[in-house]
Amino acid sequence: MGSLPSPPRPVTPPPSPENSTSNYQVFGSFCPRDQLPNTNRSNSIDSYNPSNNTWSHITSIPGLLENYVLKGFAMVSLRDSIYVIGGRLCHKETAQGSQDSDDYAEEDVKVLPVVLCFNVGSNQWSESCAPLGTPRYDFACSICENKMYLRGLSSAEVYDPEPDIWAPLPNMSILRYKCVGVTWQGKFYVVGGFAEREDSDPGLFMVLRSSADVMWPLDVPPNQIVTMNGRLFRCGDCLNARKGHTEVYDGVNMIWNELDGSERALNVDWRQNQRLYLPMAPIGTHLYFLTGCRTAGDSSRTMSRVHVFDTSAAASKTWRSFEPMEEEGERAL
Repeated sequence: MGSLPSPPRPVTPPPSPENSTSNYQVFGSFCPRDQLPNTNRSNSIDSYNPSNNTWSHITSIPGLLENYVLKGFAMVSLRDSIYVIGGRLCHKETAQGSQDSDDYAEEDVKVLPVVLCFNVGSNQWSESCAPLGTPRYDFACSICENKMYLRGLSSAEVYDPEPDIWAPLPNMSILRYKCVGVTWQGKFYVVGGFAEREDSDPGLFMVLRSSADVMWPLDVPPNQIVTMNGRLFRCGDCLNARKGHTEVYDGVNMIWNELDGSERALNVDWRQNQRLYLPMAPIGTHLYFLTGCRTAGDSSRTMSRVHVFDTSAAASKTWRSFEPMEEEGERAL
């Protein structure tokens, strides 16, 4: 799964509070879960506009043949561009001998070192970026001081977009996968995931300046972690990205607490529908949760709905939900 990036910073002067979302977009990569007529299963990139609660198709990941899909890549924003990094190339086709068009098999093809850059302003992909030093997928990635830091398995590397160069970082002592990354207080943190040793705790590791300190043990390795105004928020778990388990970090007591009202707000559509995805994106003082659910009944449709948590509001007014939207077919993030 590609991680949903924080939106690019505005290139215009800071907007007024009432229009604080007008210069932001949230980008996500999706692919169909079922095969509709004239449908390609490959990755598309869509944009959510928080100022008017609309989704728009922006582009597709280039270089993918029909019904080939990229999974486990990282997707981050830097300045006015979004980057698609690494990933596992898979081929989806109808299962052999099956008469059901929805019954398909997925075959791993290879792990890619590719790095792709899409300029949001010009609406164009760049011709080429330097590839990763090591092909990888399901790895931690975050922006720190305008550079991309990533870590997966036991190796780590950093990318400087100006000279277009990847440089290796010191290896960590424990092989770790399906971890997530976040930049906090000027440092790149690698969070959760699974270790090679069975007795290793799912914890939080720091990989910067040759250090590797274990901090803040977590009961459930998260699917995503973001920082907003100096606070850490985590959502889901790395085995089930669709879970609405959301917590905020208490730096004074060094514990994670459930985000007030999240259980009620994020599970409003969960009882009758099956959730397909639940990423989050910080914008200003607001945390956006972009949910997608399979609609009830026999029809193959996706209902998407956005819930917003306002960190600056009074306790009784922190949550609000936008009108849901439905579309034909099921899609996965």
